[in-house]
Amino acid sequence: MLASFAILPFGVGEELKEHVAAVVALVAASGLDHKLGAMQTTIEGDQAEVMELIIQCHNLMMERAPRVLTSITMDDRRGASGRLEGKVADVEEVLARQVTHE
Repeated sequence: MLASFAILPFGVGEELKEHVAAVVALVAASGLDHKLGAMQTTIEGDQAEVMELIIQCHNLMMERAPRVLTSITMDDRRGASGRLEGKVADVEEVLARQVTHE
């Protein structure tokens, strides 16, 4: 399963980087494959592990903010793995060029 999620804390001011960094550290510590984006984080793994991690991230943010909005987009395909990189590689193959920056 791939899941992209964004967690928005309310009531903590305009500067969010410290709060986001705490969530990203939790994701990194999970051991699941992940990729940080400008507006969301995408993780890949077993459905139960992915959903549990997202709940942990939401709960961590609830410790830091009085109100939290979490948005999740899931792509669950039987038998698929390595899609965190594979989906991008598929598009790059069609375009015959690299579209990511590392």
